Amino acid sequence: MTNSDKFIKDIADGNTFKGEYITLGAAMLEGETMTNSYVNVPLKTMNRHGLIAGATGTGKTKTLQVLAENLSEKGVPVLLMDIKGDLSGLAKPSPGHPKIDERHEKIGLPFEPKAFPVEVLTLSEQDGVRLRATVSEFGPVLISRILDVTETQAGIISVIFKYCDDNKLPLLDLKDFKKILQYATNEGKKEFQDAYGRISTASTGAILRKIIEIEQQGGDLFFGETSFDTQDLLRIDDEGRGYINIIRLTDIQDRPKLFSTFMLSLLAEIYSTFPEQGDSGRPELVMFIDEAHLIFNEASDALLDQIESIVKLIRSKGVGLYFVTQNPTDVPEAVLGQLGLKVQHALRAFTAKDRKAIKLTAQNYPDTEYYDTADVLTSLGIGEALVSALDEKGKPTPLAATMMRAPMSRMDILTESELANLLSQSKLAKKYNEEIDRESAYEMLNKKIEIAEAEEAKRKAEEEKEALKHAESKRKASSSRRKSTRQNPIVKVLSSPTVIRSVLGILTKMLK
Repeated sequence: MTNSDKFIKDIADGNTFKGEYITLGAAMLEGETMTNSYVNVPLKTMNRHGLIAGATGTGKTKTLQVLAENLSEKGVPVLLMDIKGDLSGLAKPSPGHPKIDERHEKIGLPFEPKAFPVEVLTLSEQDGVRLRATVSEFGPVLISRILDVTETQAGIISVIFKYCDDNKLPLLDLKDFKKILQYATNEGKKEFQDAYGRISTASTGAILRKIIEIEQQGGDLFFGETSFDTQDLLRIDDEGRGYINIIRLTDIQDRPKLFSTFMLSLLAEIYSTFPEQGDSGRPELVMFIDEAHLIFNEASDALLDQIESIVKLIRSKGVGLYFVTQNPTDVPEAVLGQLGLKVQHALRAFTAKDRKAIKLTAQNYPDTEYYDTADVLTSLGIGEALVSALDEKGKPTPLAATMMRAPMSRMDILTESELANLLSQSKLAKKYNEEIDRESAYEMLNKKIEIAEAEEAKRKAEEEKEALKHAESKRKASSSRRKSTRQNPIVKVLSSPTVIRSVLGILTKMLK
C-alpha cells in the first residue's frame, strides 16, 4: 500500500460515523486534493465547542458560513456574531462561479446554491430585532463581575438588589440602578442604615462611575424591556431547517465592554434556562463568536473566570460555542483546552514572535505521520485548513489538511432593500421592537421621594403653625399677667399707710 493509499484509508476510517455528520471538504496530501476523501464532523460532538482561526483573508468567515449552513440544514439553530457585517448573505442563494465548480469537482461534492432562514438581530439602533435584558435578570453577582468592582462594592450591589426585592422595586434599566444607588446615600440613607447598615458614599460613587462607563458604550440601549427570550433562538422553519440568527455588531467594535456584557448575559441566560441534554445526538444551539479577541482582550479577570466557567458547563445544555479569531493564542488556555473542533487556516510568519506562535499552535494538534504541522500552517492556501474534530466517542479524528467546500449561500451582504424586506417579514421584530418604559425603581423612588418631601414640608408647616400658636398664647398670657398685677389708683390711695392711720385715728376719737 502506497503512502497515498494509506492516507486515504486512514481518512476514511477516521471520518466514518454512525450518526449524522457535516462534510467540510476533502483531505489533501502534499498539496493534492484527495477527491471523495471527505473530512466530516459528527453532529453529536458539535456541542463540544470549537475554534476557527487563521490570518486575515484565509477563509475563516467562509468556513463559519459553511458550518452555519450545514447545521441549519440539519435542523440545528445557529447564532452568529457578525462583527464585520458580511454574513447577511446567508439569506440569499449563491450566484455560483466557475471557481466554485472547480473546487467542488476536486472535492467530489455537487454544488447546490441555497438560501437559509435568517433572523437579523441588533444590540444598537441599527435595523434588526432589538436585543434587551433587564438589570434584575443579570442579578448582583453578574452585574458585579461585569462592572469589575471590589468586594466591598459587590456587597453594596447585593444590598441594593435585596432592598429592591424587599420593596418590590423593579430594576429594569440603568437609570433605575443609578437612582437606587443615589437614594441609598441621600434620601434613603437612614432607611438603608437601619435595615442593612451604613453604605459608603465613596463606594456608591465608584459604582456609579462604572455604570456610566457601560452607559457611554451603549448600555442604555441594551438594558431595558422587552427582554429577549432565548427560546426564540431555537426556532425551526416550515422545512425543518434551523434559523440562523445573525447579530449585527458592526457599530460596537470600539465598545468591547458592551459586547462582553452582552455575551456574558446571553451565555448566563442560556445556561440558566436551557434544560440538561445529557449525551444527545445533536446540539440544541450552536453559537459562533467572530473576532473573539474582543471578549478576551478587554475582559477583567472576574469576567474571564465567568466565561471559562460557562464554557465548561454549557455543553451539558446542548450548546456549542465556536470562537473565530486570527490566532489561537487570542483565546485563553483554559478555554482553548475545552475546544473539540479546530479549523486552522493559514498563519503568516513575518516575525520571530509569529514563528514562535506557529510552533505553539502546531502543538495543539494531534501527531500525524503525514504532515509537518508547523510547515503546513504557513503553506495552506485560501480556503484550505487543518481540521481536527472529535469522533462520536470523543477521540480526535485524524488531522487533515482540507480543501474546504464553498458556501451554498451568497458570499456577500444583503442590499438595503433586501435587508428591509427580510426585516418586514420578521415575526420577532413585531415582538421586540416596541420600546416599553413601564413604572420601575426610578419612577417609584421619585414618587417616594416626592411623597416624603411633601410630608416633610407638611410636618414643618404644622410645626411652624404650632410654634406660632404657642408664641401667641404665651404673649397673651404674659399680657394678662401684667394687666392683673397693675393696682387701681383709688385702691392704691385708700390702702396707703397714711390714709389707714388717719381713718384709725378718727375711729379712736369717736369711740372715746
